[in-house]
Amino acid sequence: MVTAPGPQRPPAHGHGLIAIVLAQISFGLLAMTLCLPSMQEWGAIFDAPQADVQLTFSGYVVAYGALQLVYGPLSDRHGRKPILLLGLVVAGLASAMAALATDIATLTAARVLQGAGSAASMVVGRSMVQDLFVGPQRTRVMAYIGMALGMCPPLATLIGGQIHVRLGWQSNFVLLAVLAALLWVAAWRGLPHVRPPAPAQGHWLRAMLRAYGRLLREPRFVLYVAILAASTATFYAFLAGAPIVLKGYGIGPDGIGWFIMAVPVAYILGNFMTSRLIAQVGESRVMAWGQALTVGGLAVMLALGLGGVHAALAVALPLVLLGLGHGLINPPALAGTVGVLPALAGSAAAVAGLMQQLTGAAGGYLVGLVPHHGAVNLGWMMLAFALCGATAQFFLRRR
Repeated sequence: MVTAPGPQRPPAHGHGLIAIVLAQISFGLLAMTLCLPSMQEWGAIFDAPQADVQLTFSGYVVAYGALQLVYGPLSDRHGRKPILLLGLVVAGLASAMAALATDIATLTAARVLQGAGSAASMVVGRSMVQDLFVGPQRTRVMAYIGMALGMCPPLATLIGGQIHVRLGWQSNFVLLAVLAALLWVAAWRGLPHVRPPAPAQGHWLRAMLRAYGRLLREPRFVLYVAILAASTATFYAFLAGAPIVLKGYGIGPDGIGWFIMAVPVAYILGNFMTSRLIAQVGESRVMAWGQALTVGGLAVMLALGLGGVHAALAVALPLVLLGLGHGLINPPALAGTVGVLPALAGSAAAVAGLMQQLTGAAGGYLVGLVPHHGAVNLGWMMLAFALCGATAQFFLRRR
């Protein structure tokens, strides 16, 4: 097993290591979105109301965020690799449980456990970026991660929809169980064991609370987290609401991915732009451009909906601007969260992840509480979240 030093001296790394880190970080979003096309039909399959079906999504997201709050400090204390391996075991077993579910309550419980296990992949992966990279290179790697994450929703919804139609909804969870096992092997064999910068001292719970208290006293950290949380809530509201809106436009499970793809593909392009612009124009200006594109795209979508344009492309095409905007916002914000206090990178990634997933869960659940005969209600909801992010960005620039 390769042993790497602590965060003070980033170790050497190769393309294979970067690929493993990207795969680990992507797993949680893949598990979240692979079954989205099936949610259209779970209500009929399990004889459950739409609000209960939406809980399978929100339950995953809440657990995915909340457990990051635990995994982050534990990885700071005991090292990244053991925590990651534990999370993958939980995620794999929960995926198998979901595949065997015969009612909506069991499926929801399995999704919660799946989110709890997948959380380790996200928080440990982000923390390892802090461990392995420095300066502008860290932001560029965050941009590459954004590109990888951007591919997950369109690919997952396309693949998940096709598997649903051909093999049944359970097969998506079987695939996730297999992927968890493969990622466990890749992590065991290919990731360095990054040691904590200092020996663990005191009770782990008290140390965790001290770390979070220290982070919450940093205004810049809080504002970075607020920006990330707002963008995640906007995107998750889109992910949860788009299948409902598109169903009203005659788009079935096997076609949803083609329209959802517009946002993540634009997000990939935005991340690529960030990787090229960040050194030339600076973090603040790149993020400001991103906020302007995000609000502008949502305003166009909402205007089309209010104007009576009820078509799938009237939702997908304006949100290309949202995808570009998020691609400019998120990499600098992610790098900012783990860079404010590098010694607490795991705890910082955990807080950011928790707030992202809690606000995302709120956005996903609220979608199920209002009717969606068109895109107007979804548009208002997404715009409200986006304006919260723009406000946080305004205060960050003032500091």
